[in-house]
Parts: sequence; structure tokens; C-alpha cells
Amino acid sequence: MRIKIIVKTNAGKNEIQDFDEEKQAYKVLIKDPHVENKANKEIIKLFHKKYKLPIQIISGLKNKEKVLETG
Repeated sequence: MRIKIIVKTNAGKNEIQDFDEEKQAYKVLIKDPHVENKANKEIIKLFHKKYKLPIQIISGLKNKEKVLETG
């Protein structure tokens, strides 16, 4: 399954918010900054915890819009 997300870093907490119909993506808040891949690691942890499946970022490693894949 592929999941499109839009990430906002430096937020108060890690959280999956509502679905943006216009962009067809989930809004995701991440506490960590985008430096040194910290935000990406937190995204993987957050979605792994929710879906209980391995997660990888297949697109957008350095962008705020990303595509995740469960495996």
C-alpha cells in the first residue's frame, strides 16, 4: 500500500492529522527537524506503530511531500 503525506517538521508532537482532499495526502506533524534525516526516521516509526508493518519512504526523502510504502 502506498501512502502520500505532507510533513510539517518542528511541530509540538508527532501526529498523523487529517486527510487533505485537494492534495490527496495525509498531513503529518513531526517534532524533529529535517536535519540529518531525523524527521524521516520519526515518520517511519510513527507509521510503523500505526500500521504494524514495515514502512519505507520511496519518494521525497528531502521534500515535505513524501510517498510511503508498507511492505
